[in-house]
This record gives sequence, structure tokens and C-alpha cells, in this order.
Amino acid sequence: MKILRINPLKSDGSGKTAAFLDIQTSDGIIIKGFRLVNGSNGLFLSSPDQKGKDGKYYETVTLPKEMRSELEKMALEEYNKNSQ
Repeated sequence: MKILRINPLKSDGSGKTAAFLDIQTSDGIIIKGFRLVNGSNGLFLSSPDQKGKDGKYYETVTLPKEMRSELEKMALEEYNKNSQ
């Protein structure tokens, strides 16, 4: 798994999204729309989501816990490298 693109956003204080990123799996599948979000405990990885008919947002990609942790670590390292 690798990060294909990371797009850090300029922080103006109004939004919680810090960056958008796309990943590629070891099988060559590209998944777009991951986000790094500023939460109350710092940055965390958010999966791509879609608004349902009920107005709530639902994840369109679900990752196993270990894979999510690995991807979040990679994304934070890449974000810190690119946002300086």
C-alpha cells in the first residue's frame, strides 16, 4: 500500500480537513477521497464517505483496523513532510 497523492489544505481555521489523499493497494487498486481531519485528539484518517438519503454520512471504504493504523501512520508522516 502506498500514498499516490496528498494535498494539504491551507488552514484558515474554518474547516477541520487538513489534507486529501489517494492510496494504491498492493493489488494496484486506487482509492480516492481519504482525508486527514483535525479532531479533538489531533489528526486522524477519515475514509471516503457519502451522504445518505437520511442526511447522515456513511463510509464507502472500510479498512481492517491494522491496515487503517498503518495507512494513518503513513499519511501523517507524508503530511508532516509536505506541509512544512
